[in-house]
Amino acid sequence: MEATVAYCVKCKAKSDMVNGKEVEMKGKGTTKRRAMTGKCKKCDTTMYKILPSKK
Repeated sequence: MEATVAYCVKCKAKSDMVNGKEVEMKGKGTTKRRAMTGKCKKCDTTMYKILPSKK
């Protein structure tokens, strides 16, 4: 399994995401946005990464 890299707001740097899973977030109007959520490997802060929509 490939580690997802996302920006950590607390560390102010890109870091590996631990225990990442795909979720759906609310978008504009009635649309849904795909995202990955997990924990920062260094400081254990929750991280999010917006994913491209499926076509």
